[in-house]
Formats: sequence, C-alpha cells, structure tokens
Amino acid sequence: MEKAERELGALEGALAHAEGDDFPLQRYEVVRSAIQSIMDFTEEEGSRLQEKILHTGGLEPGRVRRG
Repeated sequence: MEKAERELGALEGALAHAEGDDFPLQRYEVVRSAIQSIMDFTEEEGSRLQEKILHTGGLEPGRVRRG
C-alpha cells in the first residue's frame, strides 16, 4: 500500500506539471484518501487478529513484550 501511495504521488507530480489547470486534482485526493482508508483498515485488522490469536493461546495482549 505504501508503494501505491508513492506511485500515485509520482504520477500526480508528473501529470499535474504536464496538464496544468486540466489536471483532476480533486480525483487524486479522493484516490489518496481511499488508499489511506485501506492502510488504516489493514493495520486495525492486523491488531485485531493478533489480539484474537493471543487470546486463543491463553495470553493477554498487554502481557506480551516485544524485543
């Protein structure tokens, strides 16, 4: 997802310069927001599943320390 965000930024930079006032800036903002929503969802889902796995294994999420 981070790569998609970087690629979108690069594309936007190139096309905005080439197209000037004809560039659909608002559309790119919508797409960037959608990418951010997906990134947020995957992070939240990863945390949720990690807690579920720990709970199923008999551990509480707050008791596991990362090294």
